[in-house]
Amino acid sequence: MPMSYFTIAGVQMQAPHHGDNTEAMRHRVDVLMSRFPQVQMVLFSELMPLGASPHHAHPLPSHVEQFFCQLAEQYRIWLIPGSMFERTEHGIFNTLSVIDPSGQVVARYRKMFPFRPYEAGVESGSEFVLFDVPNVGRFGVSICYDMWFPETTRTLAAMGAEVILHPTMTDTIDRDIELSIARTNAAVNQCYFFDINGAGAIGNGRSIVVGPSGDVIHQAGSGEEIMPIEVDFNRVRRERETGLRGLGQPLKSFRDRQVDFSVYRFEHGPSPFLASLGPLAKPQRTDIEEY
Repeated sequence: MPMSYFTIAGVQMQAPHHGDNTEAMRHRVDVLMSRFPQVQMVLFSELMPLGASPHHAHPLPSHVEQFFCQLAEQYRIWLIPGSMFERTEHGIFNTLSVIDPSGQVVARYRKMFPFRPYEAGVESGSEFVLFDVPNVGRFGVSICYDMWFPETTRTLAAMGAEVILHPTMTDTIDRDIELSIARTNAAVNQCYFFDINGAGAIGNGRSIVVGPSGDVIHQAGSGEEIMPIEVDFNRVRRERETGLRGLGQPLKSFRDRQVDFSVYRFEHGPSPFLASLGPLAKPQRTDIEEY
């Protein structure tokens, strides 16, 4: 009989913008599992292990990834230790590892939408990543800026994801907008959405966990916080069957659509309007003329 309930803990922790945070992360897991032994999966924020500089990029697999594999095996948990910059022959990627309770890496996901032009020198991933927890349900992963593009979460939902795990590193004034985007992604795709941010120098907190009706299950403050949340997969499946609050059934309507979104097709290039928007570059200061 498949389990319906599954406990996921988001960890919002403070860390320096640069440096090795792996031992601090181990300490958080030690404390978490001592206090909340029912937890089955732990999720950290984006770029938490080694900080936010691509200069710390390294190939995967690595000794840092193996460190987290041993931690997952020690506690028999699923572990997503945020993301790290991965160095490859094709460039640097912002990559997330999914580790199972036996300490094996079952998937790696490369962020599709680096936060350009600010996340400079980082390549875009091109593969969606989902994984199944046996006898529980299907999970999808995305990273930070990915969620600003609704096609990413919609694709994961269309591939069967029931929970979206979304580490982020937001230290900017648009965090309030992201809270709305997280709720919207959950509602229009009828899934749980775990948007876990860092704190201190590596994020301004306010992590949010949203249910499949767009309901806020928990929103963190700006400091350190451990958030063990029990999700109910039967709730996702029931609401996808009967509708959000017994009303809209957006996934079925999307499935049964008559429209073809041709504007997204690559073969003819971007739409004339999108092509007219100019280069993807940082805004520059406009100097005031002296009079």
